[in-house]
Amino acid sequence: MGDRFESVQQVREGLKAVNYLADEGIAGVAFLADRLGKPVLVEGPAGTGKTQLAKSIAEATGARLIRLQCYEGLDESKALYEWNYKKQLLRIQADKNSDSWSEVHDDIFSDEFLLTRPLLEAISADDPVVLLIDEVDRVEVETEALLLEILSEYQVSIPELGTITAKQIPMVFLTSNNTRELSEALKRRCLFLHVDYPSMEREKEIVLTKVPGITDNLADQIARIVRSIRQLDLKKAPSVSETIDWARTLVLLGIESIDAQQAKETLHILLKYQTDIAKAAKELSVDK
Repeated sequence: MGDRFESVQQVREGLKAVNYLADEGIAGVAFLADRLGKPVLVEGPAGTGKTQLAKSIAEATGARLIRLQCYEGLDESKALYEWNYKKQLLRIQADKNSDSWSEVHDDIFSDEFLLTRPLLEAISADDPVVLLIDEVDRVEVETEALLLEILSEYQVSIPELGTITAKQIPMVFLTSNNTRELSEALKRRCLFLHVDYPSMEREKEIVLTKVPGITDNLADQIARIVRSIRQLDLKKAPSVSETIDWARTLVLLGIESIDAQQAKETLHILLKYQTDIAKAAKELSVDK
């Protein structure tokens, strides 16, 4: 398979075409991941567009997105593969008169009885793939070992079948919210990208892109207010997606220029804890 992108600028333009506004750093890492065939570990606060980056890369390149949502207790049978035991048992019963166990064994341990999960599906795909391993920091340390062979060699070893090597190198994005420290072995195999909250100007541009019918003035006000709120000591700072939800709410309410009272009345869209809402409301009162 050829290179997906010819330049960093092409990455930015391709992402912008699918409404993802990438800065030079994000576009540069995506370009290098494509050229070097290496996974990207994307860290940063929740709601800053880490998952959306992988989705947008898939959309911009026309690749199929395969997603592995990580969680505590995730194991090989849900991430990599498992055997269809019920189907195997039926085949054994059907072949119970067979004189050769080796023939039955070879039959039931074949592709027909293999249930592929996201990691194996991405490796064995014929078509271009973007593999998203979302919230990898949620899995136990032991589960990370499942990823190491795939991320370094793009292959999977199945004892009964042998080694399955990738037909094409997928673009791989691992996201982390830093709930725990990832292993050095995993980090070594990846390019690193930190996605933080956007600058005020970039967040305004995101709002203008994502919210139909919003005025430039209202988008500017929203970006300024959100920036000031994020500087408070909050339990959970507002994410970019929550900024967009707030902007859509204000547009639906017909607000073109927001005042302190209107902001306070809609803060529950932006913030999710009452203590945070109270702090933000106090800040708005001081500002206004």
